[in-house]
Amino acid sequence: MDCCWCWDKQSGYDLFPGEQPHPFSLPSPLPQWPQGNGFATGRICLGEIEVVQISQFEKIWSCKALFGKSNSVTFYQPVDVPQGFSVLGHYCQLDDKQLSGYVLAARDLGSLQASENCVQESGSSDLPALEKPLSYTLVWTMDAGCNGSGYVWLPNAPDGYKPVGFLVTLEPDEPDLEEIRCVRSDLTESTEACDMIFSTTKSILSKNQFQVWTTRPCKRGMLCRGVSVGTFFCATNFSSGDDLNIACLKNLDSSLHAMPNLNQVHALIKQYGPTVYFHPDEVYLPSSVPWFFENGSLLYKDGKDIGVAIESTGSNLPAGGKNDRKFWIDLPDGDKLKNYVKCGNIDSAELYVHVKPASGGTFTDIVMWVFCPFNGPATLKIGLMSYEMNRIGEHVSDWEHYTLRISNFSGELWSVYFSEHSGGEWLPACNLEFIDGNKPIVYSSRNGHASFPHPGCYLQGSSVLGIGLRNDCAESKYTVDSSTRYQIIAAEYLGEGVVAEPPWLQFMREWGPTIEYDSASEVDKIINHLPFFVRFSVESLFELFPTELYGEEGPTGPKEKDNWLGDER
Repeated sequence: MDCCWCWDKQSGYDLFPGEQPHPFSLPSPLPQWPQGNGFATGRICLGEIEVVQISQFEKIWSCKALFGKSNSVTFYQPVDVPQGFSVLGHYCQLDDKQLSGYVLAARDLGSLQASENCVQESGSSDLPALEKPLSYTLVWTMDAGCNGSGYVWLPNAPDGYKPVGFLVTLEPDEPDLEEIRCVRSDLTESTEACDMIFSTTKSILSKNQFQVWTTRPCKRGMLCRGVSVGTFFCATNFSSGDDLNIACLKNLDSSLHAMPNLNQVHALIKQYGPTVYFHPDEVYLPSSVPWFFENGSLLYKDGKDIGVAIESTGSNLPAGGKNDRKFWIDLPDGDKLKNYVKCGNIDSAELYVHVKPASGGTFTDIVMWVFCPFNGPATLKIGLMSYEMNRIGEHVSDWEHYTLRISNFSGELWSVYFSEHSGGEWLPACNLEFIDGNKPIVYSSRNGHASFPHPGCYLQGSSVLGIGLRNDCAESKYTVDSSTRYQIIAAEYLGEGVVAEPPWLQFMREWGPTIEYDSASEVDKIINHLPFFVRFSVESLFELFPTELYGEEGPTGPKEKDNWLGDER
């Protein structure tokens, strides 16, 4: 294999085994958070064990695959582990990204009182929470030339225990049994492979192919208990969906004491609330929900042709239940008022915030929803040519969002999820643009209002063929600062009555009528104007576009979305 070095972008020198890279840090120092509970105290009680988040590392070994220019990774071991805490596994990351990960270290509380706020559920065993392995199994080894040989080891746990991470060494001898701890099985949950970050060969059919993956709990969402350890998973000839031989942790503290209180939530939003840039050519700007209602929006009921005016708070909307399609919201009557409301009112716009636990309460997700009264028509891109549609892609009301994920160990912004129509992506904080200290920038795409991390044109469709729906993002004078213009609409973990949910949040039906597009006719007109050598049939062209091209049911509100209770993906 080729020799590979880890390039430390921040310090500007090559790292050798034993040297420490500089991890990413936010543009501005963190403030002093308001007092209360166990948020940002550095340690989190999970019931019978207490964990700390380690983001300081020492390089162990780097390796590079036989293909690609940047497919090289470095394995790290955590350093500065507090006295009394044990390592649970090592860390791995691609070399073309600034170091920005973490691993958890743990200690067995035993008879110790970790926190007066920690409400421990009864355990199912008298065995210690942590135990050293019986031995190790060599999972993989490779000679990286001038960078030496590396050895990856899986701890062999005693009966009733599970490993939650791997160890990497430069020597062929088994690691010391004291270097790592396994966790009692009832204190763990199942974990799954998430993103593959390294593979020794390009072909998935190759024998003895070694792969490295990030991991995450199998069950995720605000009611789930799985806690990500931050370690990697690796195996030879692994297929996505196979069971993993490591686990994640489980939070047995029913109080979720490390979650921020209401004052701390406000401080977090003030510190990290993004500035949202809408495209300079955006016609369909956001508004507040009350502005939308106050300017003539109507509630319709199945079987009735006349709509009913909606109270500014939505108090007369049918609440609860499910989306049975018996009610829906529509624009006001009359073309003049209808066109006025379509364009929104950015001066009234605010972000609607849902705060919830993530990764078993070791992180906080601040989900920020933006409302636009109207979603504009799509623009098709076919090669170098773009075509604006007349109606395709239009629908009344548009709910889009982005999510800030914050470490409850420190209060540090860790990553942001950008919702992009039916999909989206998580980006670590090191890959974000910032403005005014630690506030990320979110770019809202023209007409469709999907969220993106950087300006440019994002293609929704076939990027290989250059065919799809355009998502154009750019800086402009149209902005909403979510650090000041927001309303917290839900934070269930704080208890009943702490946050008053607005009546409109309970409307589970559609915020717009169903629209069916004559897509075939409109796309056929475009195809007839294309040069012969780039023409497609309507059917084959449709296969390259997302489902938004065919028609649109009115969108449901935030509480009906999968990510309200679940994770982003």
